[in-house]
Amino acid sequence: MAPIAPGIRRLLAPNPSPMTHWGTNTFVVGQGDVTVIDPGPADPAHLRALLDGLDRGERVARILVTHAHLDHSALARPLAEATGAPVLAFGPPEAGRSPVMAALAARGLAGGGEGVDRGFAPDARLADGDRLDLGDGLSLEVVWTPGHFAGHLSFALGDTLFTGDHVLGWASTLISPPDGDLTAFLASCDRLARRGDRLYLPAHGAALTDPAGRIRWLVAHRRAREAQVMEALAAGPATIPALVEAIYTDIAVEMRPAAGRNVFAQLIDLDSRGRVRAQPVLGPEARFERVG
Repeated sequence: MAPIAPGIRRLLAPNPSPMTHWGTNTFVVGQGDVTVIDPGPADPAHLRALLDGLDRGERVARILVTHAHLDHSALARPLAEATGAPVLAFGPPEAGRSPVMAALAARGLAGGGEGVDRGFAPDARLADGDRLDLGDGLSLEVVWTPGHFAGHLSFALGDTLFTGDHVLGWASTLISPPDGDLTAFLASCDRLARRGDRLYLPAHGAALTDPAGRIRWLVAHRRAREAQVMEALAAGPATIPALVEAIYTDIAVEMRPAAGRNVFAQLIDLDSRGRVRAQPVLGPEARFERVG
């Protein structure tokens, strides 16, 4: 476990992959009675390293989970059982979905669900604007940042923001409906841009010292993808696999399913704004056409 900022330590989980970069960053905040943010995957060795990395006399007072993906939340219950600390999060995996995403999921038209910790259930639920007193004059502000995941939370410690998977420095975030929602993602980016935080600590990859610049890049990237989708549809109606083939010309074959989920999120957003139409019904198997 390594100190990365005053009052903040990081332990890297041993789960590197194309989707997690070099692994999940588990953060330990404070001293004495500490707060763990994103305990990580259900790996006994990571649990041992986390407990062994605490200073003598320290105890885990609370466990915060940014969202219910297995690489973030799966170790929460084992850590709670080992320490007696409560698990705090936005809610169960489906909490916070927009009406559009809830309807798609209810009708079985969303697909997705990759990596969701379906059995996740926090001991207590957190809401946007809640403040957690950590002692020693420290407090965490709860910031609801849906987009990558409906119930995604970020946590602000002064002008440092733990961004989970909402903002990453090495990649754009996967947005896979119904848990991912591009409309919500862009709204969350707009909200974060107005906060003026000085430092972002993502759940994967390095710290970000230019938060505003990264937010601008993420929004511009999504708008550029939107333009590519609309340009591809100018040639006529197309399916999601055809759009992926046309737009993502430089990615490995194994990454195409994830690209397809991002394209579906883009199309749902466009459909909600009346710019595309799905036939016969909105879903990942539909054919999409431009409107107007």
